[in-house]
Amino acid sequence: MATQRGERIVAALDVGTSKVAALIAMVGTDGAPRVIGVGQRVCQGVRQGLVADMERTESAIRNAVEQAERNANVQVEDVFVNLSAGGLDSDIVSVEVDIAGHRIERADIDHVQAEGRAAINPGNRTVLHAQPALYTIDGLTGVMNPLGFHAERLGVDIHLITADTPPIRNLDVCVRNAHLGVQTIVASPVAAGLACLAPEERELGVALVEIGAGITNVAVYARGMLVGLASIAMGSNDITDDIASAFATKRSHAERMKTLYGSATTSPKDNHDMIEVMPINDDDGVEPTRCTRAQLIAVIRQRLDLLFTEIAARLAEIGFVGPSGRQVVLTGGGAELKSIADFAQGVLGRSVRLGRPRGLTGLPEAQGSCAFSTLAGLALYAANGAEDIMTATFNSQQKVVRAAGGTWGRMVALLRGSI
Repeated sequence: MATQRGERIVAALDVGTSKVAALIAMVGTDGAPRVIGVGQRVCQGVRQGLVADMERTESAIRNAVEQAERNANVQVEDVFVNLSAGGLDSDIVSVEVDIAGHRIERADIDHVQAEGRAAINPGNRTVLHAQPALYTIDGLTGVMNPLGFHAERLGVDIHLITADTPPIRNLDVCVRNAHLGVQTIVASPVAAGLACLAPEERELGVALVEIGAGITNVAVYARGMLVGLASIAMGSNDITDDIASAFATKRSHAERMKTLYGSATTSPKDNHDMIEVMPINDDDGVEPTRCTRAQLIAVIRQRLDLLFTEIAARLAEIGFVGPSGRQVVLTGGGAELKSIADFAQGVLGRSVRLGRPRGLTGLPEAQGSCAFSTLAGLALYAANGAEDIMTATFNSQQKVVRAAGGTWGRMVALLRGSI
């Protein structure tokens, strides 16, 4: 949607397990987005990042967008929406073409990208992103921009992010039933990385761990690009459920206990601080019980031990090791737990910080927390876009050369600094 001054309006929609959040931004001619409206609604139709109840999800989407539209005093037709689950996976497709030793021009880059597009065969899955990562010139890998070089052969590594098709279709149906068009579906780790990570972090090598309500995504960046992705079917709602089960209270009370008194680390006074626990039923005469803060933290830490053990395993599988594998950024609603960065640093043995959204002008303070990183990243993605070869139309015959050493052979080697 364009305005008379050359500005345009973009809308972002974060459909999560615990909430649906919408954001409307005005993008100036310089590409900088300015927030003009936000909306948020509790969502009870999503389980572990997947649509489980279309009617409830559709209602939450409609209400969140309408709230954002009222705040912005505009109406939107299309949204950029995220996908946080659905079997998100990464792959590398490498292609190479003969350019006969002349100077590389834009047409040559378009040609090798066309070959890459033709080589993509996701089977019964759907490609969310197909982004050129690194170029190869006569065997020299790691070239960011080959334009102007002389070479006999030009190659490109294309980073794919794919997902199972049914969850994408279900999400698409919910958004369209709310009378909105889907501009693009963006993988949550891609959006969160735009909002939370500094360019130098992405260049040096960093792992972004997004702890959502129902799912945790682990994404590894190196040399400025996403090179590894994994999902864990566990999130902050599991902590809430553990508290509710351990102290026989409602989930709403357990969430309150976690938010007000919960922590990932202990202190000596925790054994003396008493917390009132509301009963699970509302029968008259049932008195609240009490527990120490230390007991509450013990329940929380037990779940965190499980979660971060899984995170450490995923990081090792991706290849986030060695000197380049030292920085971890936590984001997502689960990262709001007190002292979780200190806990993660002890378990992972790496430097850990919290990642909050940046790069948006006018973002309200309430949406400036880790829980809204994906939403902010969607707005940044909508404002600036990203080179994606699936958005162009090519006709060419491909010669496919898979990355040496397996799917992640070249990218893991790059991450370890051996390229």
